[in-house]
Amino acid sequence: MTDLRVERSRGQHFDWVFAGIVTTLALMGLVNLVSAAASGVEGGSDIVSRQVTVLGLAALVIALVLVIDYRHYDRFAYVIYAGSVGLLLLTLAIAEETRGARAWLFSGRFQPSEFAKIGMVIALAHYLGRHPPSTIRRLRDLFLPGLIVAIPVGLIVAQKDLGVAVLTLLIGLTLLPLVNVPLRVWLAIGLVGLAGLAGLWQFGLKDYQQERILGFLDPSRDPLSSGYQQMQSRIAVGSGGLFGTGWQQGTQTQLRFLPTQHTDFAFSVLAEEWGFLGAALVLALYAAMLLWALMIARNSKDTFGAALAIGLVGTLLWPAAINVAMVLGLAPVIGVPLPLFSYGGSALLSAAIAIGLLLNISMRRYVF
Repeated sequence: MTDLRVERSRGQHFDWVFAGIVTTLALMGLVNLVSAAASGVEGGSDIVSRQVTVLGLAALVIALVLVIDYRHYDRFAYVIYAGSVGLLLLTLAIAEETRGARAWLFSGRFQPSEFAKIGMVIALAHYLGRHPPSTIRRLRDLFLPGLIVAIPVGLIVAQKDLGVAVLTLLIGLTLLPLVNVPLRVWLAIGLVGLAGLAGLWQFGLKDYQQERILGFLDPSRDPLSSGYQQMQSRIAVGSGGLFGTGWQQGTQTQLRFLPTQHTDFAFSVLAEEWGFLGAALVLALYAAMLLWALMIARNSKDTFGAALAIGLVGTLLWPAAINVAMVLGLAPVIGVPLPLFSYGGSALLSAAIAIGLLLNISMRRYVF
């Protein structure tokens, strides 16, 4: 009888606001995808049905993650992390090269790096749960967290998926503002990082990767190749005006001037067809989701839960920020989908795990 009362109490404390924001974003993304697929994009007839299937699977994943008390993930944090790293190693060993990268398993249906980000965040939260951020004052105290981040980032770089590697690094850095390492140390690290970037540009990037960055800085440099995507995206966003052209009425979308309009450039479709007001509404929903997730972190009753929630905010914040910046021409095109909005399987399921964990932390803030 006591267990029944506890489970009923947890049900009463389910975070309906956060779940409602997430559901609204996913449904708006599905409506947007219907329009993008209507243009005759390759495989368009099956894209919507596959997305609906993945959304159903994502809902199941959220439910499964929610059932298990999040503190159990703390106990098995390094096991989860080791499993995610093992998948990256397996991908590097057996994956076929697709679009210059070896990042996919099962003929492009599964991308382990999406789930490695979650494993990395759980491992970092586990470390910070036992070494509170307020007690970390020396750079050497960050050796193990740095290693936790460096291993998956290095393996993803080895897979030649530079965009996801940068994204994973940013997610790993999300928790850094919590520690008390002096500012001068971060400045020194920044200088070393700049030197490292210079070396990466000179010796680590291939010609097409350099061209992609140069095309971002000056899209007119090669308007039919590296700069084409951003130029067409800007035209789509600008043509939407205040109110948009109307659903399935966008010329850039329906005439297929927009590249990968159902994945990386889904936000361009939204901006063209729903205008500034529609785009602003979606951005406001993302902001509300992320702010609510930060409130979940603040209200958590233990350090692991708070650190985990902040890290999970990073898994949703950075891809959203990079994707929108990419669409608007403010960042290089690095193949990062918009969470809950773009078509895709691995990215959506990874976001579902993050959302399930956030709901888990929120629901159990009263039952501790």
